[in-house]
Amino acid sequence: MRVSRAGRVVAYVAVWLVVTLLASLAFFLLSSRTIVLASHDAVLRPNLQGEVVLRTGPVLPDLRMDSGHRLGVDIRLGKTDAKSTQELVRRYAYIASQPEGQVAKVREALVDMLWSALLRGAVVGSVPIVVWLLLGRPRRLELYRRTRSPAGALSGLGCAVLVLAFWQPWQSSDDPVESGRGWMPLGEFLGPEVPLPAEAAGIEVRGDVTTNQTRRLIESAISTYDKSKAFYARAVTAARQLDLRRPEDGETVVLLVSDRHDNIGMDKVARAIGDAGGATAVFDAGDDTSTGNSWEAFSLDSLNAAFDDLPRWGVAGNHDHGPFVHSYLDDHGWTMLEGEVVDGPAGTTLLGVDDPRSSGLGDWRDETGLSFDEVGHRLADVACEAPQRVTTMLVHDADLAREALQRGCTDLVLAGHLHVQVGPTRVVGQHGEAGYTYTNGTTGGAAYAIAVGSKLRREAEVTLVTYRDGRPVGLQPVILQTNGVFHVRDYLPLHVTADLSSPPRLDGHEFVTESPTAHGDTSAAGSR
Repeated sequence: MRVSRAGRVVAYVAVWLVVTLLASLAFFLLSSRTIVLASHDAVLRPNLQGEVVLRTGPVLPDLRMDSGHRLGVDIRLGKTDAKSTQELVRRYAYIASQPEGQVAKVREALVDMLWSALLRGAVVGSVPIVVWLLLGRPRRLELYRRTRSPAGALSGLGCAVLVLAFWQPWQSSDDPVESGRGWMPLGEFLGPEVPLPAEAAGIEVRGDVTTNQTRRLIESAISTYDKSKAFYARAVTAARQLDLRRPEDGETVVLLVSDRHDNIGMDKVARAIGDAGGATAVFDAGDDTSTGNSWEAFSLDSLNAAFDDLPRWGVAGNHDHGPFVHSYLDDHGWTMLEGEVVDGPAGTTLLGVDDPRSSGLGDWRDETGLSFDEVGHRLADVACEAPQRVTTMLVHDADLAREALQRGCTDLVLAGHLHVQVGPTRVVGQHGEAGYTYTNGTTGGAAYAIAVGSKLRREAEVTLVTYRDGRPVGLQPVILQTNGVFHVRDYLPLHVTADLSSPPRLDGHEFVTESPTAHGDTSAAGSR
């Protein structure tokens, strides 16, 4: 009895689905992905045990906890640049207190692995259908008859021998060291004298490295975790209740951050301040890391997790050395400025470029070897030759945009680098066009290039920048002090409209500056 055409199609689809799902599952479970996680090279392997297993290496105990799903993941940590075990453990604790960025990165990697496995499985699933159709009915019947002959049986035996030769099940190997270690609750491992945070209740450890030194390291990590999480959690709660100026009709607010220097604890705080002030976009003036190395991806992951639902623009700072930070943020949805005028938020125009010192003094597109001042001169030329007035120049160091401001070619220069607030300073350019320069303090509360820790090393600052009709009209700095108390500064109105009835005083120069609302000083250059 011949099967109808519709029946054959249904059968083909059913076979394709079954083979695709089985092959995809095999590809997925046998696949691995190397990413940078918690400042390590890390290898991810999915599992169906519903557990997240973290294999830390030969010294520290392995950790595991329930993933909350049928799907789990095995994470094996590899190389890191930490100079000591103590430093590494403190880093673990600090990252664990703000884990959203790392969790999102693992989830993104697993989803990508799953899609890759499904694609490969779909290809494999089509193979038997294609072969079946290419052979045709006569050839299939002929092959079936041959498999029942002595030659067919001999061929099958040969295939089995080949499989065994590659598999070699008779070979034995020593049991791995970890097979002799059992899992135990973290509380039991440390003892009743060490209080555990509620989040650690489901964590188990595996390892027989139970010396006092190892226990002290873990106790220290728990202490760092508690302090960090508590400090920044209180700050987030307080930030949501701040009495900030809200945007009026027709106004748009942008949150300015700079000089985070790996302080992922401040990311949620900055977001809470932005939400309280009605910010709908983000500017990043650079120095998100301390060295620009790939191990600091955890800092960029945290930044992305905090602001991934907002439009965002950025530049790399002098400590974001090399191409990693720029390319990483660019790949994760940031518009990284590259010396060309682009559309900014709320109908504004935006211009900026990475700090020339971040890539070894002075790349300008395809031309290398330019000094800091030469890059600033090129940037001023772009601003002054733009068909529309440049609303905002976003740079890491305000000196890079000084010439453009002096020539009257921009409304507002936003920067960081000094780790203290400077300005806003009003500058009247050559043709009476007024603009402002403003330097934001360190958002990470960084002392020098270091901000990682359970609390702030110095005051941390973000600034709310308000635009109306495509031009800046005001700034409001918000500071979190080292004692956890916020200091909200007054809203500072900006007047960028040229006043041609009062020509600028030359006083031996082509411009004058006014700074009646400046805060801070430039004596903190040593903390850049």
